[in-house]
Amino acid sequence: MSDMKAEQQYIDLFTRYEDLIRRHASDVQNAPRTQALADLERLGFPSVKSEDYKYTDVAQAFAPDYGLNINRLDIPVNPYDVFRCDVPNLSTSLYFVVNDTFCDKMLPKSHLPEGVYAGGMRIFMEKYPEVASRYYGKAALTAKDGIIALNTMLAQDGFVVYVPEGVVVERPIQLVNIFRSDVDMMANRRILVIMEARSEAKLLVCDHSIDDVKFLATQVVEIFAGEGAFFDYYDLEESSVSTTRFASVHVKQESGSNVLVNGITLNNGLTRNNYYIELNGEQAETTLCGMSILDKEQQLDTYSHITHAVSDCTSNELFKNVLDDHAVGVFSGRILVKEGAQKTAAYQTNRNLCATREARMYSKPQLEIYADDVKCSHGMTTGQLDENALFYMQSRGISRDEARMLLSVAFTSDVIGYVRLDALKDRLHKLVEKRFRGELARCAGCRICK
Repeated sequence: MSDMKAEQQYIDLFTRYEDLIRRHASDVQNAPRTQALADLERLGFPSVKSEDYKYTDVAQAFAPDYGLNINRLDIPVNPYDVFRCDVPNLSTSLYFVVNDTFCDKMLPKSHLPEGVYAGGMRIFMEKYPEVASRYYGKAALTAKDGIIALNTMLAQDGFVVYVPEGVVVERPIQLVNIFRSDVDMMANRRILVIMEARSEAKLLVCDHSIDDVKFLATQVVEIFAGEGAFFDYYDLEESSVSTTRFASVHVKQESGSNVLVNGITLNNGLTRNNYYIELNGEQAETTLCGMSILDKEQQLDTYSHITHAVSDCTSNELFKNVLDDHAVGVFSGRILVKEGAQKTAAYQTNRNLCATREARMYSKPQLEIYADDVKCSHGMTTGQLDENALFYMQSRGISRDEARMLLSVAFTSDVIGYVRLDALKDRLHKLVEKRFRGELARCAGCRICK
């Protein structure tokens, strides 16, 4: 199959149904579609021949004929009925996206401070078109990546968090992405977060797949952190082995802002996570971390690019993976310190555990520095569980399987340690332990995770 075939079906689809796609979307989302189409035609999908996609065959992932809900038909599921999140003591403002449509039935009673918006993208764009057009598509550029171009060309809705200047949102906002379909289904999701100066909020996004059909998700997240803003983005993937996901998170930070991005993969099929973070104002701080537990034939490919554009900024990056069976993990991380970005502190660490000889981990940390007064480091290790520690624990009456589980949990705990929500931190420790015990990490009382 030639490389161009996979994207051609989407180009043809858009050309055939462009009027319908536009009719069910807002003017702000429609504005960049023509350019996105041109960019997809020019770029195509990333190829395995490119260094950054060496281990993930994008064309193959997009080749099947997936259904798309262009006509925005109602999916017969009330997520509030099937989803019971049981993170104890975590009281959130809870919202749902089913496939790629914001669910506006039974919206939560708003606990949000005045002026704050959390909800559907289409509604937001019709209500605040100037704000929306100032930010939408301004961090995730279609000219650079064929998958972002595809998403921008086809996305019709999404989720928006908008926090005005100086407003603090105490209660975490939770968005649950649900895949639900009787046929193989594709969803193109968008999330836009606008944090004005000195505002604060936390967003937890959870991915779940119902049904045993094949799902393909593209997800583009744009986060704008104004001067002195504080923002946490937690991304918890608990989908299914028949779910393929291509997600990219784009963060732009102004001076004194503090952003935490934490991506946790507990169950998936094939996942590619891209992280692009730009520190554009002095004293900006970013923490980027993630972990995965992979077994069977699961694959997670992580790519990160942090740009220090100005002086006196800090970035801290930590990714950990535990691989069992024939799982494949990829980490490619790049830190760019631009000329003049003196007094930069940038740290990058990647640690991996392979539990079998068949598991594969590919890691490539990179630093590119054009300033001379900086503190930068990167480190990478891939190994197996410590046999001495296993032996010691067994000699104290702990079974080998239990010892392996305890050591694996300990290995991942520092990524969870970065979580700035105690209730979520406690819940994640429990979910991780259940996952290592071979129990599917299901939230009690939630009928989604079978």
